[in-house]
Amino acid sequence: MKSTVHPGTGRRTRALPLEVSPPRRPKSAIGGGSGAALSPSPTVLLLVDFINPLDFPGAEDLAPRAMQAAKATAKLKSRLERDGVVCIYANDNYGIWRSEFRDIRAMCEASPGTAGELARTLAPAEHDLAILKPRHSAFFGTPLDLMLTQMHTKSLVIAGLATDICVQLTAMDASLRGYKLWIPSDCTAAESEPAKHEALQYLKRVLKADTRRSTSRRSL
Repeated sequence: MKSTVHPGTGRRTRALPLEVSPPRRPKSAIGGGSGAALSPSPTVLLLVDFINPLDFPGAEDLAPRAMQAAKATAKLKSRLERDGVVCIYANDNYGIWRSEFRDIRAMCEASPGTAGELARTLAPAEHDLAILKPRHSAFFGTPLDLMLTQMHTKSLVIAGLATDICVQLTAMDASLRGYKLWIPSDCTAAESEPAKHEALQYLKRVLKADTRRSTSRRSL
C-alpha cells in the first residue's frame, strides 16, 4: 500500500485502496410499464463492435483475427444463454446519428467478405439487447450504465473488437464502476498479436480482469 508525505507537516499517511461497486438506483421500468422492465442478470455478455463493416485502415489485418474471435464468441454466447445470461451488443454508430442498430446489422450482413460473415456468425437473437455508441467506450454517451443497474448486474463478460481500443476502453470504464470483468482472450482481436497481448496484460494487471480463454472457465 502506498503512503503519502504531507507537505509542511512531514506526516506520512497510508493511502486507502479504491473500492467501488456498481451504483444502486431506484427501480425504473425502462421503456415504460412493468412489463417492459429488464429482467435481472447478475452477469451480462457485452459484445463490442463485432457488427462491423471493416472499412478502415488496418481492417485487412484485423479481419482474419476478428473472424476467429467471432466463432469462439458464438460458442460462448450459446453457453451463456443456457445459463440465463443476457447479451448486449454495443456497436459504433460510425458517425451516422440517424442510424439504428438494425440498419447497421442489415448493412453488414449484406456486405461481402469478412464483414458479412462476422455479422451472420454473431447475428443477434430476438431477445438480445443493443445500444449504439458514439465513441470507443460502450459506456460513453449510452444508456448502458442504466441498463446494467436495472438488471442488477455485477459482472461483465466483454468480447469484441479491437482488444487494444474499444474493448480496453470499455473495460476501463466498467472497472471504474465496480464491475467484475472476464475478457476471454480468444473472444477478442486486434490488428496485431503484440497489440492484443499488451492490451490483455494491461487488463489483467491493472484492472484485475480474468483473461482466461472461453473454454478454460466453466462457471461465472
